[in-house]
Amino acid sequence: MQIIEIDSLRHKDVEMFCSLTETQLRNKIEPDKGIFIAESPKVIKVALDDGYEPVSLLCERKHIDGDARGIINRIGDIPVYTGSRELLAQITGYSLTRGVLCAMRRPVVKSLEDVLEGARRVVVIYGVVDTTNIGAIFRSAAALGIDAVLLTTNSCDPLNRRAVRVSMGTVFLVPWTWIDLCLEPLKSFGFTIAALALTDDSIPIDSAVLKTIERLAIIMGTEGDGLPFETIHDADLVVRIPMSNNVDSLNVAAAASVAFWELRR
Repeated sequence: MQIIEIDSLRHKDVEMFCSLTETQLRNKIEPDKGIFIAESPKVIKVALDDGYEPVSLLCERKHIDGDARGIINRIGDIPVYTGSRELLAQITGYSLTRGVLCAMRRPVVKSLEDVLEGARRVVVIYGVVDTTNIGAIFRSAAALGIDAVLLTTNSCDPLNRRAVRVSMGTVFLVPWTWIDLCLEPLKSFGFTIAALALTDDSIPIDSAVLKTIERLAIIMGTEGDGLPFETIHDADLVVRIPMSNNVDSLNVAAAASVAFWELRR
């Protein structure tokens, strides 16, 4: 264990925790692999359990023999940076992390074939850029039995620092990959495509017909813009969540929870 005391957040070896942007984390440090930040002992533990490789740790002094002890015992001979609570509190959102941050190597992105192997219920997320929504969607997917999450390239990175935190580490538990908004690859794997949208021919999400489908992929867009017309047109089914009081839509994270519950196997 390498305990390194810091007295400034300008220390070059801790810039990944406090000054690099998400884009820089993905590309500046070892572009072939990249870095992401996991916050809080619980989230870090989930990542370690799933085989993610730690690079360095940053924590308050008191946590070395406290909340971070179990993590430090697992991470091997990597740097553990530490400083006063006052110093580390300068990092935005640090008070939410219980005083422990871990820089980890980004995994190789999985192929669509690998992600869909054995999957029966998957979700395609189109154009969702809000980090909180992405984290919440992954948490619901893990809790409610969704086998994989596919994200279009105009969506938020699931390993974004805030998305990881909001997900409570479930981004490490549900297989995911990037996908173009083209339905043919999914259909070639035997998936029936259901677009979540409001159309005249949509069926309710609790329709019995959906329960009989062996391999089902549901496509969801943002609350505002929704899905492109072409995507809705090319889907096998269009589904809606019945609502009351003239409410026509839900936040995408809330809608995902409802849809995942209804479509579970």
